[in-house]
Amino acid sequence: MKRLNILLLLSLLASIPLAAQTKVVKMSATKSTDYGVEYFLPKTVLTIGVEYSKTTRKAGSYAKYAGKFLGLDEKSIISEDEIYYTLDKINVESKGVPDKQESYLATFKAKTTAPFVYLTEDGLICTINAEYEAPKPADQNIKTGGAPKLPAVNVQSMYTEEYLRAGSTLKMAEIAAKQIYKLRESRNDLLTGDAENAPRDGEGIKVVLANLEAQEKAMVELFTGTSVTEKLYSEFEVEPVTDLNKEILFRFSKYLGIVDADDLSGSPVYINLVKVDEGNNDIETDPKKKAKEPESIVYNVPGKASVEILFGTNSLYKNTLQIAQFGNRQILATSLFEDKKAPVKIYFYPNTGAIKQIIQ
Repeated sequence: MKRLNILLLLSLLASIPLAAQTKVVKMSATKSTDYGVEYFLPKTVLTIGVEYSKTTRKAGSYAKYAGKFLGLDEKSIISEDEIYYTLDKINVESKGVPDKQESYLATFKAKTTAPFVYLTEDGLICTINAEYEAPKPADQNIKTGGAPKLPAVNVQSMYTEEYLRAGSTLKMAEIAAKQIYKLRESRNDLLTGDAENAPRDGEGIKVVLANLEAQEKAMVELFTGTSVTEKLYSEFEVEPVTDLNKEILFRFSKYLGIVDADDLSGSPVYINLVKVDEGNNDIETDPKKKAKEPESIVYNVPGKASVEILFGTNSLYKNTLQIAQFGNRQILATSLFEDKKAPVKIYFYPNTGAIKQIIQ
């Protein structure tokens, strides 16, 4: 586990928020800065988002009478209290953070075309001689509509005198079942127009029907029990350093949810990470040596890694991602910016330090 840097960031989120916009700072290469701008190249950190669910099931007071009085199948009845967790989905996002070992100075000759550089707040290079526009966050899938929420019901307020005076659980279950059938009859009368004193407008009928349905549901749950599922979310961070083979990311327990990697109450969730591309290395350069020379800019050519996350034999996630530190560094000469008639603009990917576009 020494090669794997994992940080549990957060839990309890029901949904994933929109990514924050990248904030940038404009830096000018002027005489006061010796015509240089210091910047960092990034290293890649993987953010692993885990979506899972907690289900709480409670048995109804009259579970053993559900078949006798309501004709319900045993499969539809919760016979005992239970809490369990399920692992639903895993997603992996890569982000760039400043590599403090990869600090460089972009230097320009005096009297070039007013060179300026856009950096992120933490010093990652974004553009040279070009305005920076942060990418728009991806649209989130927002679910709308669905079944309307039923009014809350206090079951005890529905207990009749006969029910309260019942001398046994069996008798109470029988009276509760009769109440359910009365509610269903009332709803049917309302739908067929046979109900007395029914509301005359459609909206009023909807309100009465919703209340009848809520009351019936509350009474039926005395027999079937209740099941409530809560959506949960946690995040982990992994900084790739070398290949990983079945490293334990965390453990997952049916009865406890996410637990620590060394907690044997859960089953391991593994991460495999294999370098598959070290980037384009066609140019024979020594970036560290070249970077010390004036008028040079160092940028990244990121490598790639295959990333897979497994729970037992089940693959929860598999993809190929760019990893900045698995690639190599290349050099651009700042003589590109000396032509005042055709100034050069360079756009970078701040997340990887790679060149996105060069425009002249």
